[in-house]
Amino acid sequence: MTTTTVAAPPERFNFARHLLDVNAQRANKTALIDDQGTLTYGQLDDQVRRFSAALTALGLRREERVLLLMHDSSDWVVAFLGALHAGVVPVAVNTLLTAQDYAYMMANSRAQAALVSAALLPTLQTALDKLGAQGGHEVKHIIASRSSEALPDGVHHFNTLVGSHAPATEAADTHGDEPAFWLYSSGSTGAPKGAVHTQANLYWTAELYGKAVLNLRENDVVFSAAKLFFAYGLGNALTFPLSVGASVVLMAERPTPQACFKRFTEQKPTVFYGAPTGYGGMLASPDLPKKSEVALRLCSSAGEALPQDIGQRWTDHFGVEIIDGIGSTEMLHVFLSNRPGDVRYGTTGKPVPGYEIELRGEDGQPVADGEIGDLYIKGPTAALMYWNNRDKTRDTFQGGWTKAGDKYTRDADGYCTYAGRNDDMLKVSGIYVSPFEVEATLVQHPAVLEAAVIGKTDADGLTKTKAFVVLKAGAVVNESELQAFVKSKLAPYKYPRFIEFLPELPKTATGKIQRFKLRELDSGAA
Repeated sequence: MTTTTVAAPPERFNFARHLLDVNAQRANKTALIDDQGTLTYGQLDDQVRRFSAALTALGLRREERVLLLMHDSSDWVVAFLGALHAGVVPVAVNTLLTAQDYAYMMANSRAQAALVSAALLPTLQTALDKLGAQGGHEVKHIIASRSSEALPDGVHHFNTLVGSHAPATEAADTHGDEPAFWLYSSGSTGAPKGAVHTQANLYWTAELYGKAVLNLRENDVVFSAAKLFFAYGLGNALTFPLSVGASVVLMAERPTPQACFKRFTEQKPTVFYGAPTGYGGMLASPDLPKKSEVALRLCSSAGEALPQDIGQRWTDHFGVEIIDGIGSTEMLHVFLSNRPGDVRYGTTGKPVPGYEIELRGEDGQPVADGEIGDLYIKGPTAALMYWNNRDKTRDTFQGGWTKAGDKYTRDADGYCTYAGRNDDMLKVSGIYVSPFEVEATLVQHPAVLEAAVIGKTDADGLTKTKAFVVLKAGAVVNESELQAFVKSKLAPYKYPRFIEFLPELPKTATGKIQRFKLRELDSGAA
């Protein structure tokens, strides 16, 4: 394990109090820039303490859960930190899910209150109605943010609630290992799992990655396409920048290329966080800004492995590196990463100092360099458990190790390369084939915008590779041309035996390709 000199937080530790203390001398500096204005660090301190007091006044107690269903804004940050300050546990959830999903999450977490953007209030109410029809729920208070119209009876207005309470003078005296917040897994297979994270986990991600690897600075302006409800986005746009006194650009709308370009050219962020799909879409856009129009000094990518071609083209255009890494909801943020000045596109780099990784074979033993193995991580940011799910908890959290569910190879220099998800790896003619390797090759073709590869069982019951391909606007290419292209770059057995062209690929709200939907599509077509 690579050693690190980062000091551990004290045993009694409240992350919200920590951030307020760190920025006590920056009262007049801009902390947050959202769609409606700005908030200084002094104003953020005041609002966090007021919201903390408001939650306590509403009768919410230590460790009780509150659903956090809000679009990215300064209110999201105030709500999250205010809850931590009060010792109340925010359950941050994806804003693009269905009412049925929210009903499940509220029931599973036994949420006592719901913090919601006014635009999402009808969906939340539908979820509450579903729970009521099933026997009830425990939500006693609804607090709505960013409402331009009168709210229904019994719904608190966020700004009114904050403004009507004096700032709390003391934060809850929490332990660093105390449950602080939850994040739900994507639930691509089975019901979503509530990963329970601690107060100290936030501190460790900021110290080990935000500061030590990304080298964020007080004079940075950061912008994350990944939303705050996503573990990656939470670090990008809250934990990391506020730990160093930087300024954050927050955006409620979807991170389309045009929406991102608007922030690039108007707010001039120096650090941008995205995902491979987003970078590919921006590079394909005719509206891509010139290097002279932006102020970027560093870019970050996670969520899926970054294809070498996308990383190199981005650097060629803007003159800045994309630092590709892998993290997880269970580990909270990135634990394996490239580093500024030491980027090898096509790899995910080396373990972040403070973390240890192992690549294990089917026998549970470490594999040799160059061999594909299951990724396990050891580090201080692992979740405590999945709530009310002992079987999944034991399967994922194994002593000091966390099973990632990803397969990787490591070269002789220690750089790790993504080889697919455990359940996505394909064995063709008895040999493992990485879907990502085939995808990364397909997108190098000038006509291809995106590609996803799955296994397809042929008439003989053998697994063959099938690619789903999205072409760039106006591009034309046929199946045999793409197959020949892949054969020219990879071992012949890796080329996709079947290719289907689609207008778009199914994805999660965080930009990950949903291969299980492609498998369902293929099964339905067969």
